[in-house]
Amino acid sequence: MFVDIHTHSILNQEFPRILNLAFPNAEITFSSNKEGLFSVGIHPWDAVENAEKMLSDLGRWASDNRFVAFGECGLDKHSKVSLETQLRLFSQQIELSERFQKPLIIHCVGCFNELFELKTAEKPKQLWIIHGFRGKPELAKQALKNGCALSFGEYFNPESVLITPLNKLFVETDESKLPIEEIYNRIATVKNCSPISLFAGTDFYNQILIRNKLNESFPLNLPSVGFY
Repeated sequence: MFVDIHTHSILNQEFPRILNLAFPNAEITFSSNKEGLFSVGIHPWDAVENAEKMLSDLGRWASDNRFVAFGECGLDKHSKVSLETQLRLFSQQIELSERFQKPLIIHCVGCFNELFELKTAEKPKQLWIIHGFRGKPELAKQALKNGCALSFGEYFNPESVLITPLNKLFVETDESKLPIEEIYNRIATVKNCSPISLFAGTDFYNQILIRNKLNESFPLNLPSVGFY
């Protein structure tokens, strides 16, 4: 079973996935009975000074079992939004992540020092997953040392994949047209293991199933995932 930890594709897929929703789509989705697993967050490109309504919406949706992660959110040096505003909104989403005990899927471009400083200062208990990681192994080592997990997509640095422990490694399609199983195969080739040995996504998915059993306010019709 190949869990896609982060995707923007609305096409039907055979395997479990976390679909990232834009805010208008999130309102529609969480007001309906649509099944699935979703993430929502304020992207650093979309950060605004007056984001109280967006933050309030995130808090409202986060109580839904289908909302399984905040993000993608984070920091981007190419964003037209000031870094000060990005940092403030990211910190507020970290607070929501901790309050609702759901992980962060992080977009980070050119701001890794700020990201690691923030993680040290905030001391979060929830998982931080840096999505679409393409950095060199030196940066991967820093991220792992700071307690972050790394998610790899169609494009990745093989050396960074090699040094990432399996329990800190996730796989995603993001905006790629490649099927998730193909990306798993490519990463498994680099790791010299079978694709089904890349199990971090499976652990994450099974934790969602366990949490859902404890909270039946909105039961999910999701398949169980085992190890093969």
